[in-house]
Amino acid sequence: MMCADGPGATGSDGPDRPDRHDGPDRHHGPDAPGGSNGADSTDGSDSTDGSDRSHGADAPAAPGRRLAPLLAVCAGYFMVILDVTVINVAVPVVGRELSASLTGIQWITNGYTLVFAGFLLTGGALGDRLGNRRIFCTGVVVFTVASAGCGLARSTEMLVAARLLEGLGAALIVPGSLALLQQAYPSAAERAKAFGLWGSMAGIAASAGPLVGGLLVTTVGWRWVFFVNLPVGCVCLLLTLRLVPASARRPDRPVDWPAQCALVATVALLTAVLNEAGRLGWTDPLILTGAGLCLLSAGAFVLRERLARAPVLPLRLLRSRPMSAGAVIGLLFNFAFYGMVFTASLYFQHQRHLSALLTGIALFPAVAMTMFASVLSGRLARRTGHRPLVITGMLLGAAGLAGWAAAGPDPAYPLLVAPMMAAGFGTSFALTGTTTTVMSAAPDKYSGTASALFNTTRQVGSACGVALGGSLLAASADFGTGLRTSMAVGAAAYLTAAALAFRCLPRATPHA
Repeated sequence: MMCADGPGATGSDGPDRPDRHDGPDRHHGPDAPGGSNGADSTDGSDSTDGSDRSHGADAPAAPGRRLAPLLAVCAGYFMVILDVTVINVAVPVVGRELSASLTGIQWITNGYTLVFAGFLLTGGALGDRLGNRRIFCTGVVVFTVASAGCGLARSTEMLVAARLLEGLGAALIVPGSLALLQQAYPSAAERAKAFGLWGSMAGIAASAGPLVGGLLVTTVGWRWVFFVNLPVGCVCLLLTLRLVPASARRPDRPVDWPAQCALVATVALLTAVLNEAGRLGWTDPLILTGAGLCLLSAGAFVLRERLARAPVLPLRLLRSRPMSAGAVIGLLFNFAFYGMVFTASLYFQHQRHLSALLTGIALFPAVAMTMFASVLSGRLARRTGHRPLVITGMLLGAAGLAGWAAAGPDPAYPLLVAPMMAAGFGTSFALTGTTTTVMSAAPDKYSGTASALFNTTRQVGSACGVALGGSLLAASADFGTGLRTSMAVGAAAYLTAAALAFRCLPRATPHA
């Protein structure tokens, strides 16, 4: 079911519907400039948009021009996802050079995902209010500057602080990326292809991350893991300003700062509790206090959203079973997959004494499958719908991590290849279908919010997977036991996601 059929896509929301092709803006979707809402046209960089309007409704866009928004947006998304996976092979080296503890290593990884997850809804709301292209470009600038700060850091504290700023940039980039694609590709068929390629970009970045990280750490040093973002960020900013149409502003969409503060507190407390539990113990008073405060802040967020006149996350959107279930599925498969990548990276370097480059090569089967799976799922979805693909992917992921957990205390590497490939394939196989399901369940005027919700839950899952995996390693009697326990927990998360998909996702998606 496409976005026009989601809740709220009737009556006064007519102009936001993606299936309306009347009027001269049909090639760029509801947020294209030229209408009464094209407020971003005040930017000097938007002067090129006037040429789009001169073509009229009957002039089809050239194939290269139709791909231009996709290439520009995916460049930013590539940078964000690359930074998620590239750090995993670098953190052991970073920890040694900066004398960081295991908890410090977790914060280097999780500081990024914590802020990323905490501010995604704000990024979506700001995009809806001020224009998605404007916020996307702001995020690219913040991310690029923060990456330079990471590369120049001289202590664990400086690096964690720069990673927090990097996460803020990512939180502005990702909601805008999906919203800009929804704007640029209004037809159902084009949008499905664009979301599929967007998912493929995640696979490419995830695949390249461990190898790029290992190569950079081995040759020029870990700081270049961050410096590599500088040219990518500059190219992304240039492409977006030149090739992506400006977005409409909706000044009636205020940012709900009290709710935002409650959300950031919830994510921060949850991550801190999971990070520190392995060092302090699960029954330590600080851990129990943090868990209680986390529940209180979550309750405060829900209460605020119920009472707010203009909530950052309208709770009525969550009444859509596909949207709410899709968001939880995203949390679960990111929890399982990134928890596996983090703990496996530590295992290969600390237990098997592999270099950063060899660790990247060892992880490559898992992340390489993500690129292949996202392309395949995009093609198969046209015939089968998304539900069976999501279920299949989650069952494959569960089988993979269960296989690793059952492989014994010190299995030969060939025995781990198939479990890693199954987890990587299954996660990416489900990503495109879950993304399309969530985005299609929301009215277009909440496209930024829907994108932010989905990516918030995914990043919360990533942060929790890394935090819990590290805590299980720290709390276990030996490294192997902690690793196998982490894999078993990940397998259970995949199985839960498969059950949710079976129960809540639509059985078929009508073709455009």
